[in-house]
Amino acid sequence: MSGIIEQINSLDSSVKLLVAGIGILMAILVSRFAIVKPWLKVVKMTSVEWDDELHAPISNRLYSFILVGGIHFSLNWIYPEDGEWVTSVSPFFSVFYIILSTSLASVSIRHIVPAISERFKHKSSVTVSGSNHLIIFILRGMVWFGGIYLALSEMGIELLGLFASLAVFSIIIGLAMQQTLGNIVNSFMLSLDQPFEVGDRIEVEGMIGSVASVGILSTKILTYEETLVVIPNNTLVNSIVINHARGGGDGVARRISLVLDIAVEYGEDVDHVKYTLLQLMRECPYVIDNPNPRVLLNELGDFAKVFRMYGWVKDYSDEWVAKDWVLKAIDERFSEEGIGIPFPTALHIRKEHKSTVNARKKDASVRLARMQMIKEDKKLKKERESARKELEEIKERLKDIELDESEQTLLEETSRELERIISMFEAGED
Repeated sequence: MSGIIEQINSLDSSVKLLVAGIGILMAILVSRFAIVKPWLKVVKMTSVEWDDELHAPISNRLYSFILVGGIHFSLNWIYPEDGEWVTSVSPFFSVFYIILSTSLASVSIRHIVPAISERFKHKSSVTVSGSNHLIIFILRGMVWFGGIYLALSEMGIELLGLFASLAVFSIIIGLAMQQTLGNIVNSFMLSLDQPFEVGDRIEVEGMIGSVASVGILSTKILTYEETLVVIPNNTLVNSIVINHARGGGDGVARRISLVLDIAVEYGEDVDHVKYTLLQLMRECPYVIDNPNPRVLLNELGDFAKVFRMYGWVKDYSDEWVAKDWVLKAIDERFSEEGIGIPFPTALHIRKEHKSTVNARKKDASVRLARMQMIKEDKKLKKERESARKELEEIKERLKDIELDESEQTLLEETSRELERIISMFEAGED
């Protein structure tokens, strides 16, 4: 083998050039059929797209590396001693290797970063419009800056003066774009903190609307009047944000509470009114069954008894429709049941109430309502005692150190839900 190598090294320069050319061509062909094509078959079998998009750029750079690297190696082999000009051009080959590596890193960032971001992004998280493009731009800029710096250093070009000028220029630009840079940084803070998601109804500085998009510089919300309000991210981060889609709803997105105060005359029976209102809440197609709707006597006003109705609407986009349905049903049902709605005056004027039912029928409705409310109170008391007993059992189980993480998380969530239910019962008693 050493004899063959010596014979090849003793060949004429023109013959060596021919051998080098054939060797480079063979290397390209081998890389194509032994590396590139098998790799293409593998990436086609995967379900992701980023590896398919990376195949062509990396393959082209591999061919370029083999070609230029082969030429570099061939020149050093053909002119080992008397090739001073080969030594003079060696830095250019180094520059090519640096630029090629930089280009490879840049194109990899372009295709891999979006895939990584999409994989680790939670479904309910805030997505900043244009954030991937900005991150990719910054990372690729840093890679190219480092690559060009190394390439110029290889050529003997110093950049200290340029860096000093860039530093002064960056300070000036930073001061001029302070608000803009703050908006950009705060857009990513919103993405990390996730105080809301696109579609949530939020309230910021008295403005209420649904989040249309979260951009690099601003967040856009759509109000009830179909007006698009653009809020700078700096203002949003420094303001109190009320999320009506999640607040008080056990973290369930789009669910919203429906609270209505209904006043009746002092002569009306409490149980009769409570049972009538409770039945209406249960009949409403927009009000969900869990959590259960509640009706409580909230106030004894100057001229009326005020009852507060509690319920949950599954989707806050139906809030106004649900309120319309309930109020219309109350007006019709009160008329049928003979329940009077008072006039807003502190002076009581005796006036014959025009009811659509006779007194005997109303008395029967009152007695029926009282019996039903007794059943409801017993049912609520039984549910409360059951919830308290179950909560105590869960707290005892949580003391077990051998619980696995998933079971412990489930028990803690159940415990919080039971505590919420018990607090609702206690609020009802108060």
